Amino acid sequence: MSIPERVDLGAPPEVYRIARRLQSAGFDAWAVGGGVRDALAGNPPGDWDLTTSARPGDVRAIFRRTVPIGIEHGTIGVLGKDGKLYEVTTFRRDVETFGRKARVAFSDTLEEDLERRDFTINAVAWHPTTGEVRDPHGGAADLRDGVLRTVGDPEARFKEDRLRVLRALRFAGRFSLGIDPRTWAAMRASAAELGALSAERVREELYKVLALRQPSAALRLYRDSGVLASLYPELEACVGVDDPGGGGEVWSHLIEATDATARGDTPLRLAALVHDVGKGAAQPGDGFAEHAGVGAALAREMLRRLKASNADTDRVVHLVAQHADLPGERASDADFRRWLRRVGPSHYRDLFRLRIADCRARHADAQALLASYRTAHRVLSERPPLDIGDLAIGGAELRALGIPPGPRFGEILRQLLERVTEDPSLNTPERLAELAVEMKGE
Repeated sequence: MSIPERVDLGAPPEVYRIARRLQSAGFDAWAVGGGVRDALAGNPPGDWDLTTSARPGDVRAIFRRTVPIGIEHGTIGVLGKDGKLYEVTTFRRDVETFGRKARVAFSDTLEEDLERRDFTINAVAWHPTTGEVRDPHGGAADLRDGVLRTVGDPEARFKEDRLRVLRALRFAGRFSLGIDPRTWAAMRASAAELGALSAERVREELYKVLALRQPSAALRLYRDSGVLASLYPELEACVGVDDPGGGGEVWSHLIEATDATARGDTPLRLAALVHDVGKGAAQPGDGFAEHAGVGAALAREMLRRLKASNADTDRVVHLVAQHADLPGERASDADFRRWLRRVGPSHYRDLFRLRIADCRARHADAQALLASYRTAHRVLSERPPLDIGDLAIGGAELRALGIPPGPRFGEILRQLLERVTEDPSLNTPERLAELAVEMKGE
């Protein structure tokens, strides 16, 4: 990639303004990181960060609205006029590294700051006021050539912070980069050490992969590098397992189903990634009959290990447990109502989305699923009683009929719900009272 001596990367106006203010106060200021990288790669830039010779106290004195995001590391958040927070960090150099973090000191030069960055593609700086690009490690050429390399010695870079292995896999998948052989060898050697990373850091990297347009590219690298076996043994167990139901290898099917799930809903994509994980634990000859229940247990264990939120965990586990048992297009309305009672009306769309993604990953026709979805939507729109609380009578009415509270009390309510599930027209106080009296005498 040939970069002109002066280039305008089209940053937000606030990036130019912040740089000018710092420069006017006598300090150097450069845009660095993902915003520069993405702009050079021709992709819509994400966050724009700046690095400067100004110390944190100087930055807080220059700008009126600031937030001490990581002041001990030299980072101050400057609130722009556009309402966005821009991170401004003092030039730094590593003094000592500890595998998961580093002790840093402030530096006076941009070159030292770029020297401590992880990959060449992230070690390119751009001066907003002059348009100058500083690229001492050849990051722009690596973007052009489709290569991911560390800055300096790869073994040292990954030893400094093992999370860089996961970041490398994500960047390579996102930008379709081949990984430099030395960098790749160091990544594979580091895979077994990733258990030392905090669960939160591992989880957030996985979530970032699931947010990509095509997660499978990075997830294949997880497998090839040994990271999958190290961090996600439940998924590694699916590698090489053949699904006679037409999905091919279970691992390949899982990542293809993840691609087929719409972006923007991380828990749903996570459910797609693990929906058939139970097949990796199946015993020979069992035909995967219990894979949904087994998979739900494995998914819960994995998400607890990652310290996922209770909401995400419960949603994913429920979808995995229920994904294999959707009513067919020939099912009766009563069958759909029973199914909606079991899975919960708030989950029916997700279950169909998951199964349609599963179907697309198998390159199968999804028309039958779409027909079933339309039926489920119609049945639910009729507001059928799906819970005991939806019955036209309750505990007070049963007591008035002479039915004392106790085990039989609850059993009658459950029987009434089953009757109105079969025929919702029965859900009137009068008709349910008649049925309750009949059940009382049984």
